[in-house]
Amino acid sequence: MATMNDVAREAGVSLSTVSYVLSGKRTISEETRLAVQSAIRKLDYSPHSGARALASNRSNVLGLMAPLRADVNVSVIMQFVAAVVTTARTYNQDVLLLTQDDAGGLERVTSQSMVDGLLMMDIEARDPRIPLLAKLRKPAVLIGLPDDPQGLSCVDFDFAGASRTAVRHLVDLNHRSIGFIGSPQASLERHATYADRARKGFTEACDAAGVSSTLRACEASMLALTEALTAVLDDGGATAVTALVVHNEGLLPLLHEALAGRGLHIPEDISVVVIAPEDVALAAARPWTAVSIPAHDIGRAAVEMVMDRLNSDKPVEVRLIVPTLVQRETSSAR
Repeated sequence: MATMNDVAREAGVSLSTVSYVLSGKRTISEETRLAVQSAIRKLDYSPHSGARALASNRSNVLGLMAPLRADVNVSVIMQFVAAVVTTARTYNQDVLLLTQDDAGGLERVTSQSMVDGLLMMDIEARDPRIPLLAKLRKPAVLIGLPDDPQGLSCVDFDFAGASRTAVRHLVDLNHRSIGFIGSPQASLERHATYADRARKGFTEACDAAGVSSTLRACEASMLALTEALTAVLDDGGATAVTALVVHNEGLLPLLHEALAGRGLHIPEDISVVVIAPEDVALAAARPWTAVSIPAHDIGRAAVEMVMDRLNSDKPVEVRLIVPTLVQRETSSAR
């Protein structure tokens, strides 16, 4: 079996550097860390996690609270989970997944020293879990941006900026009346921050550009989508809606058919921009013009941030990932 000395020789580094990469106790350059990880994979080296945990008084486990609520798209949530797990492995960390949103889960895993740090997803504007998380003596990072983080670090996609980017794109294409179909009503009622911020950014961008706007929440079903389209497209007043911004991944497999049912062709009759992960946008027969939600980048950053706080006294920070739009076949000029 390969040893740490073998890994050090393969990577061209010292034995202590290999140890630091495995334990996360010291900041190592990205180039060196990647070289060590490559050597570990090549040699199939497997350190004894139990011995390392005893030596460092750590569990080498991160807790990820990712509630599987009825109003969230589970496939998208799992993209974030996969990103967290994949990145955690590069730090030699396992991930304990908590799918309930009760505070008891947080107290249980921390009181029993089951995890070294915590990540929490699906943040609400006034999330009742945050006060407890802020009191726990564990490094923690929020994947989301609440009204008051209470001293916790946050990382998220700039959902308001995503809507503004989508609206600017459509305005540049000379659309003067734009509809927004967003998250289910339940997400709005509990003030899921991604839903609130996407709607707010859309309204602000339309007002700033002087174009008319109509918004509707929508469940992920054909019936709900048909009703939402009727409300949006028939509520344009003097100016007919000629473009849609859709922030609801569950609707995208249904959207082409629903618009065709109203006799509308994309993009000849109506342009569509979606806010969704890139693979979801590309899955359609005609790929959507999209502002991509970078689930992998967010998950990776969250793990990096919690590990920074586990290994040093790095100050609190808020990271918002800047949105970018890729125009494809579903948006065109009027």
